[in-house]
Amino acid sequence: MKLNQPDGGGDVTNRAAPLEMSPEEFRRLGHDLIDRLAEFLASLPDRPVTPAEPPELVRGLLGDGGLPEMGTDPGRLLEEAASLLFNHSLFNGHPRFWGYITSSAAPIGSLADLLASAVNPNVGGWWISPIASEIEAQTVRWLAELIGYPTSAGGLLVSGGNMANFVGFWAARKAKTPWDIQSQGIAAQPDRRLRVYTSRETHTWIQKAADLAGLGTDAVRWIATDRSLRMEMEALRAQIQEDRQNGDHPLLVVGTAGSVSTGAVDPLPELASLCRQEGIWFHVDGAYGAAAAGLPDAPPDLKGLSEADSVAMDPHKWLYAPLEAGCVLVRERSLLRETFSYHPPYYPEKEEAEGEQPIMYFEHGPQNSRGFRALKVWLGLRQVGREGYLRMISEDIELTRLLYRLVESDPDLEAWTQGLSIATFRYLPRDLRTRAEEAREYLDELNREVLARLQKSGEAYISHAVIGQTFVLRPCIVNFRTTRKDIEALPGLVRRLGKEADASFRPAALRS
Repeated sequence: MKLNQPDGGGDVTNRAAPLEMSPEEFRRLGHDLIDRLAEFLASLPDRPVTPAEPPELVRGLLGDGGLPEMGTDPGRLLEEAASLLFNHSLFNGHPRFWGYITSSAAPIGSLADLLASAVNPNVGGWWISPIASEIEAQTVRWLAELIGYPTSAGGLLVSGGNMANFVGFWAARKAKTPWDIQSQGIAAQPDRRLRVYTSRETHTWIQKAADLAGLGTDAVRWIATDRSLRMEMEALRAQIQEDRQNGDHPLLVVGTAGSVSTGAVDPLPELASLCRQEGIWFHVDGAYGAAAAGLPDAPPDLKGLSEADSVAMDPHKWLYAPLEAGCVLVRERSLLRETFSYHPPYYPEKEEAEGEQPIMYFEHGPQNSRGFRALKVWLGLRQVGREGYLRMISEDIELTRLLYRLVESDPDLEAWTQGLSIATFRYLPRDLRTRAEEAREYLDELNREVLARLQKSGEAYISHAVIGQTFVLRPCIVNFRTTRKDIEALPGLVRRLGKEADASFRPAALRS
């Protein structure tokens, strides 16, 4: 049976596709764009971190017209797109961006993305991406080596921390479920719940993973933390024992290597030992903090991630790669294929050649078609080496410690925590310091207002955390452009904005 073959709409003998560019045009537009980008990067310190424009204004810049019927000159389009992005973005590459955990992007990573997208390998199978697949495999080994994890581990580059943690979660579900979870599913033993254990400081990816893996969010056991916001071992042991007695199956313990709120690190060596004793998979969420495990003076708790069954880390966080670049490492590399490998007849035939088989990444993770994320990470690792990365990470930590000391010495600020490259503090007017408990709700409201004013000012950008029930300000420094001068400016900014807000908002009951 032949498929219908309608007449074409153009001359395909001498085809002139409207998306094509001549070498001369591509070179001219590329040179112009690179010049604009170089000027933009040089101008970052002199720009506001964000224009803080309302959504309706930004949306209006694009107009409300429908899909264009006819095309537009690509040079004009690139110029327009650059102008929109340069003038209406929040710049995480700015030296005073310390919000969330998004780093300044290395310039070589930007060029790497251009190169990767031009060649456009599909890093799903080796045969359609031979050198890209090998570069990714080497990148995975180097990342493992950097953080002290076995270089024999399996792994792959993914979009970010959520997906890296998901892959570790799915591998644990395959390896530690006491029935054939892939064919029978969760419903095979409905009276035997799979249980997952993590601290209350863990990122919300764990809820998404439990939901998407079919366990349900009620499967997550939220373990209490100590005064340093680290998982309490005795509480974990007690919960595991209780679940076993109730006929449930402890599946997975998640340890955190650098919490989102404060940079806290769980007691990873103790967690690893307990999981070995109990036959439970041990996964470490190191999306933020794993890179610091390579520091010579890294705390033993952080170095304990080397004992995990799987580790998630994000090169687009503390290795300064452009978004997107996450990575998952799994100690037993065969488990990735056991978890993800399916081979329909329209895939290439498997080779029967002797020796090590080429890596087929569609068998190691949830994606089939995959972009070449590894190139920007690989080039960054080669450009500065281990020494360069550890120096930049160490400097970020030292700048955070400097900020914490400055806050401690300021009579209108109150220091809370400092872990890795995250510090937390709040604006606390000196005349309210002895009445802080009485003024607790007002101080939370005041610091929310200070944060809003600071973010809108464009002078610096930080985020917040809630510790216990207290709202605090939270700078996170994963920024190789930040200097001592930038950090020294922050307490003064907070103090000025705090005084202005306090003068406007303080209730009469607290004025006396």
